[in-house]
Amino acid sequence: VQLQASGGGLVQAGGSLRLSCAASERTIRLYAMGWFRQAPGKEREFVAAIKMGNTIYAESVKGRFTISRDNAKNMVYLQMNSLKPEDTAVYYCAGGATVISGRLRQAEAYDYWGQGTLVTVSS
Repeated sequence: VQLQASGGGLVQAGGSLRLSCAASERTIRLYAMGWFRQAPGKEREFVAAIKMGNTIYAESVKGRFTISRDNAKNMVYLQMNSLKPEDTAVYYCAGGATVISGRLRQAEAYDYWGQGTLVTVSS
């Protein structure tokens, strides 16, 4: 399975962006899908995940970001609103066929990764 993330860019604080993750196979409709991010000089961190219609979020983005999927299009999205400078990072989408609910926040639980898309939020 190949994943390709897109939609990053430069936005002012308070603005919005929607990231997209395109999958090469329809099987991802059965996968847990997640978004992670990595800021300069920091470790990769969990942002959001969706599995069987259930969603979870990092506390830092809860209420501002929304993860969704369109199985008919093999797509996963991350709608990001009220962006803050601290949201600046490279964002990665990830997919896993066997991610259990208790491990959705763990990057090592996912099998497939996109190449990342840069989000820069200016103050």
